[in-house]
Amino acid sequence: MHRATKIVATIGPASSTQDILLQMIQAGADVVRLNFSHGTADDHRQRAEFVREAARQAGREVGIMADLQGPKIRVGKFENGKTTLIAGNTFILDADCELGNDDRVGLDYKDLPRDLRAGDTLLLNDGLIVLTVSRLIGNEIHTVVKIGGDLSNNKGINRQGGGLTAPALTAKDMEDIRTAMSLGADYVAVSFPKNATDMEMARQLANIAGAPYNIKPKMIAKIERAEAIPALQGILEASDGIMVARGDLAVEVGNAAVPALQKRMIKMARDMNKFVITATQMMESMIHAPVPTRAEVSDVANAVLDGTDAVMLSAESAAGKYPVQTIETMAAICVEAEKSEHVELDKDFLDRTFTRIDQSIAMGALFTAYHLGAKAIVALTESGSTALWMSRHWTHVPIFALTPRTGSERAMAIYRNVTPLHLDTSSDRDIALAQALEVVVGKGYAARGDMVVLTVGEPMGQAGGTNTLKIVRVGEPV
Repeated sequence: MHRATKIVATIGPASSTQDILLQMIQAGADVVRLNFSHGTADDHRQRAEFVREAARQAGREVGIMADLQGPKIRVGKFENGKTTLIAGNTFILDADCELGNDDRVGLDYKDLPRDLRAGDTLLLNDGLIVLTVSRLIGNEIHTVVKIGGDLSNNKGINRQGGGLTAPALTAKDMEDIRTAMSLGADYVAVSFPKNATDMEMARQLANIAGAPYNIKPKMIAKIERAEAIPALQGILEASDGIMVARGDLAVEVGNAAVPALQKRMIKMARDMNKFVITATQMMESMIHAPVPTRAEVSDVANAVLDGTDAVMLSAESAAGKYPVQTIETMAAICVEAEKSEHVELDKDFLDRTFTRIDQSIAMGALFTAYHLGAKAIVALTESGSTALWMSRHWTHVPIFALTPRTGSERAMAIYRNVTPLHLDTSSDRDIALAQALEVVVGKGYAARGDMVVLTVGEPMGQAGGTNTLKIVRVGEPV
């Protein structure tokens, strides 16, 4: 079955061998995420090599995402590895403390005392522990435990409502961007951006680091700070895509606010011709169990129905017992959800104005393919822009994007309903169209007698040059 929604799979200890990676790609992984919060540069470089080789064996290109760690707003280490906080007791977060005990613990983010005032609520370990700030003395944050529990080394800290001043890009992130470009990453995900400026700076750094390798990665803003919500439009304009990073976002804005924010973010991204990934705890129970919960099935299906480009696995594929099975299960859920999706193409076009020729051709191809009941849309593209525009609207007609550029092929791996394929196109338009049809038919995506809508640009080989739409039946002259 054709699956429109893409799957991003994080790799880690459970999935770092070439054999497992091949199985994951065959099961349906479209993009592999390297989490730069863990591992060394050499670890990531080796994993990237394994991904490329596994993709080659699978016979298709797979995108690589470098996910930056961002600012470490965490507690330090304890002399016994952890402590237990009891509701009603006091506890001190001390920027000068080297090794924590039952009374206090150090901070990785030394400026935290400057960001707080008495009465603030701090959420530790993804909100499982809640502290209320009672007073600030120098580098010490004195708190009262509101909700207790076990607190172990390096657990995260959030301020309820946001407002921490830590910069989105740390010195480690800047070095990791250089590493990511050296290993050929196709996307860079920026953690905790607060505004468009954070994303513009990250893009500039990535473009400079990628220049020796002829790489300009797609930039993804991870929306996980409360401050990012009012700045969402600017962040989207400065990014190629966003990630609905529901973990840290939920801690800052509250769990109940996240579902509506998810829907709003997905709609905004699609309206602005950006791609969007929905992430965090989608199949969490499959870290340990061979089947998901019914709630997880509904969560994945609802993200698909919201219009997300991709759904993401984190610990499920990085450290879980069933990385391949989890991808297979997620793929099956996506396919079932897509069957029930309602097409609102005509309504989508009513209030839109197209000023670019290539964008108008893309929209015309969508409209024509849907109303004529075409089997496929085949887009010959250099940069992938035509395929991106088409993928912003749902028609149940699969889009096949053929490009001579491997970088474009990998970038398009995350676009909804787009299957990227490699084609070294001829400079002659008719020969190129015939070759494109051969590839699509040869892979079984269309058969003799099927109607196919083709788009191409003349002269050939220019990015942004799509200016021709053609309707053919397979088996008849192009």
